[in-house]
Amino acid sequence: MDLAEKTALVTGANSGLGKAVSRALAARGARVLMVVRDPRRGEAARAELEAATGNTHLELLLADLKSQAQVRKLAAEVRERAPTLDFLVNNAGTAFPKYCLTEDGIECTLAVNHLAPFLLTNLLFDQLKAAAPARIVNVGTRINEAMELGDLNWEGRPFRMMRAYVESKLGMLHFTREFAKRIKGSGVTINCVFPGVFKSNLGGTDGAQGLFWQSVSLLVGWALAQPEQAAERVMYLLESPEVAEISGEYFGDCRVITMPAQVRDPAANARVWEISERLANLDDATP
Repeated sequence: MDLAEKTALVTGANSGLGKAVSRALAARGARVLMVVRDPRRGEAARAELEAATGNTHLELLLADLKSQAQVRKLAAEVRERAPTLDFLVNNAGTAFPKYCLTEDGIECTLAVNHLAPFLLTNLLFDQLKAAAPARIVNVGTRINEAMELGDLNWEGRPFRMMRAYVESKLGMLHFTREFAKRIKGSGVTINCVFPGVFKSNLGGTDGAQGLFWQSVSLLVGWALAQPEQAAERVMYLLESPEVAEISGEYFGDCRVITMPAQVRDPAANARVWEISERLANLDDATP
């Protein structure tokens, strides 16, 4: 599909799945706003993709998604650069081996993997609506568990790295479901995708990748898919006419898959929204 007239924003765009999705979008002619944390690595990725695709409409945006102030600054810069936004890919994700809090008092995994995309999407909704039909894709993980709704911020229980990661990704599913209900009829769709198990640098050398996935890669790395293969699942949701009218669903391998039981509960979705709204200070947001 020719996306020459389209503008896309991809978080975590300098490596792994985010980079592969950015490359696929660039190859189809889209203008791609690449959100990265490290300017050096980000510029190297941008230059590589420009050389590979010949697309000169690749732009870097810097933000540490742990910081709500930086997420708001990022949204303001996007609004300034792009009055309309056709695609938003909330891809950035990480894990932390030890309990840590952000400057906003939020557990770091929850801040990056759930609250940052929750806040960013809300702040950019006017730009998405102005481009309608527009599509939002949240990158998730294949899970069948439940969030501890009474303690999302890990204030009253022992911290467990992988449990924190799983719960943050469950938050994205709750968000997908509830946001789809709230924006129905707007011309904007939102879906969540499980991209499959692929080679990545999740969490860097100090996070989940360092403690778990690097060991897996040593043993069965030859069997893991490349990020480019995982990106095909994201691109399906971004450009396929078959899903143009579908919103609030969970996809894997280009088909709808079953959400965890908790996510199928409208009351739980509304509760997660309420908590997220408070933790992200959404009432104070200035889109």
